[in-house]
Amino acid sequence: MRRDNPMPSYKGHRYPVEIINHCVWLYFRFPLSFREVEELMLERGVVVSYETIRRRCAKFGQAYANQLNRRRARPGDKWHLDEVFIRINGRQHYLWRAVDQDGNVLDVLVQSRRNGNAAKRFFRKLLKGAEYVPRVIITDKLTSYGVAHRELMPSVEDRRSKYLNNRAENSHQPTKQRERAMKRFTSPGHAQRFLSAFSGISPHFRPGRHRLTALKWRTEMADRFAVWQEVTATDAAASK
Repeated sequence: MRRDNPMPSYKGHRYPVEIINHCVWLYFRFPLSFREVEELMLERGVVVSYETIRRRCAKFGQAYANQLNRRRARPGDKWHLDEVFIRINGRQHYLWRAVDQDGNVLDVLVQSRRNGNAAKRFFRKLLKGAEYVPRVIITDKLTSYGVAHRELMPSVEDRRSKYLNNRAENSHQPTKQRERAMKRFTSPGHAQRFLSAFSGISPHFRPGRHRLTALKWRTEMADRFAVWQEVTATDAAASK
């Protein structure tokens, strides 16, 4: 998924780049509140308010996620699509998510419905971001997917089975954990903004440790932190 949004400027910010990107990393990587990030930074001798952390996460979170997405290899040609219930201000909404066969998140969309129009809206967003058509899509037996498939991707094979879509269902787990830690989303827009950035940043630091030896995991994490330094422009800012 490619996005060409430029990185916001650090010019005029009181805190150096290292502190800004560390706060953003803590918030999107772990199930922490802004106040908990504030406390962790205070323990390190950095006095920064939770409101400042909130503003920096809002400003830089999506930009960092976009840069990480730009550096990823092209997603696979098998897409798993699924939707899950989330409650926002007492009302039921649906989080639509697509991942490829390797578990890479392709896109997410928060909507109030899961009818045919909602499915088509998600398919359009997904195709626009991916810029290519998959070979296969795997969905559960929700009829809304069939409507969108017939209109927008008729040439793509559609495999429907609740047993084939475990990869998409499993990809919801970090989001549900984070939703519980945050207590609630305040609005659909808030949920969309957070989950778009979260889906780009959090998986970058989840290389599947259960599949790696300790040495390989440390090496992989070192490489991923190096990419993080690049996308947050830490080295460039430090050299000025």
